[in-house]
Amino acid sequence: MVDGYAYDSRFAEPTASIINRMMLAIFLGTILFLFGLHCAIRYRRVGRHLSLIPGPHEYPIIGTCITYKLKMDVKELLKSNEHIKKAAFYKYLKPWLSYGLLTSSGKKWHLRRKMLTPAFHFNMINYYFNNLNEESRNLVESLKKEGDGDPVVKDLQTFISQYTLNAICQTAFGTKLTGKSKLESEYRNAVHVYGKIVAYRLVRPWYFYDKIFAFTPLGRVQKETLKTLHNFSRNIIAERKRFHKQTNGKYLQIYENIEEDDTFNKEKENDNESIRKKRLSLLDLLIAAFWKDNQIDEEGIREEVDTFMFEGHDTTASALNFALSLFAKHKDIQENIRDEVKSIMGEDNNLTISSFQELSYLERCLKESLRLYPSVHLISRYISKDMQLKHYLIPSKTMCIVNIYGVHRNPEYWPNPNVFDPDRFLPENITGRHPYSYIPFSAGPRNCIGQRFAMLELKLFVAFILYNFKLEPVDELDDVTFVADATLTSSKPLRVKFIPIA
Repeated sequence: MVDGYAYDSRFAEPTASIINRMMLAIFLGTILFLFGLHCAIRYRRVGRHLSLIPGPHEYPIIGTCITYKLKMDVKELLKSNEHIKKAAFYKYLKPWLSYGLLTSSGKKWHLRRKMLTPAFHFNMINYYFNNLNEESRNLVESLKKEGDGDPVVKDLQTFISQYTLNAICQTAFGTKLTGKSKLESEYRNAVHVYGKIVAYRLVRPWYFYDKIFAFTPLGRVQKETLKTLHNFSRNIIAERKRFHKQTNGKYLQIYENIEEDDTFNKEKENDNESIRKKRLSLLDLLIAAFWKDNQIDEEGIREEVDTFMFEGHDTTASALNFALSLFAKHKDIQENIRDEVKSIMGEDNNLTISSFQELSYLERCLKESLRLYPSVHLISRYISKDMQLKHYLIPSKTMCIVNIYGVHRNPEYWPNPNVFDPDRFLPENITGRHPYSYIPFSAGPRNCIGQRFAMLELKLFVAFILYNFKLEPVDELDDVTFVADATLTSSKPLRVKFIPIA
């Protein structure tokens, strides 16, 4: 009798034995399921073709994820005009960026790329010089004021992004963030939080579906974060529209003949006040396209503002973080850059667009920094139709990932790849090097539309910083552990000491 019930002990079985059998059945069932899944992956058309391509040893289910390498011809993928669709990773950016230039594909991408290209024409880049020059000086003055003649220690990851955000807002969107410190601080924090969410979802397949993810605690955090991100960009768009309504849209005509117009070349040295008042920007181009013939709608403007806000400040901040850390570590190289900058700036502490072109050593140093620490360290493509390489076929419905960080450290093209050596970019050393062995701004039709702008900004910021400060490392680059984020990020602070030069 057990608890008032009679039973026949012949039919009783120890509870532990039943549990063990259930666990064994579940285990065997799981093994059978995984075996079936492996066969489906390995022996279907995609698996058969990919197995022929040389690469590291693959394992059932996880494939080559442990080594994360696949040797294939990067050039054939990136130069292709057919295989321009971004792969699954970018799906997690779409709640924020929707279908802007970074995440769109097909006809929409081609139209947007064509529409936005004039904003990065070399004449416009020349105009942006004045804005970036001003923001570089603001950074220097801020450090001087904070230190009051004494050294200042800064966490580069939090400090630099403030000024790169100001720079992109002033140049690309015609809006200064002066007096909006709380708003821009909230925005920068939201960018950081959203990047963490993307990285978190990327390695958790059960968060792949947006409808499921939306009901999780992290999904609710993302919803609030998106409000901050989108409100920031919508406020900037509204402010710029008000400016054009007040001026009856007269400045929106500036883009019509920009490629033939030499106005900027004549005025770029003089900082002409009338041009300054126009505050030309990429956002102006978008508003003009909307008001003129509806080439883009209001949501499209928001997509591109969000895209360039993110790409234009976060990637540049990442590049500056690592570049300044490298220059702090390598005192001899830092001094060489400073000497070059001094020889060009002279006693008037000024740079012009023409003299700026003479900073060749600084440019080599920045290129080498981007080789070691590319801001965008991974890119991916979805292969929608078969792609034939020389000896192998990449089948359709394949996701290809290009590990730019790995490409830049391939000893086949970069002897002693982990050594910081700006001389790699001397003219005589560049000759004959594979053009796709160095791709910090990607390559081919989907290369970074703003790469000239980015290099201009990097050079100006570094030139003014090293002209006014000596740098000493507080945290060592050799101890860095990278975070799987949208841009290359250190898991811990990268602090540098800024020592004023008397």
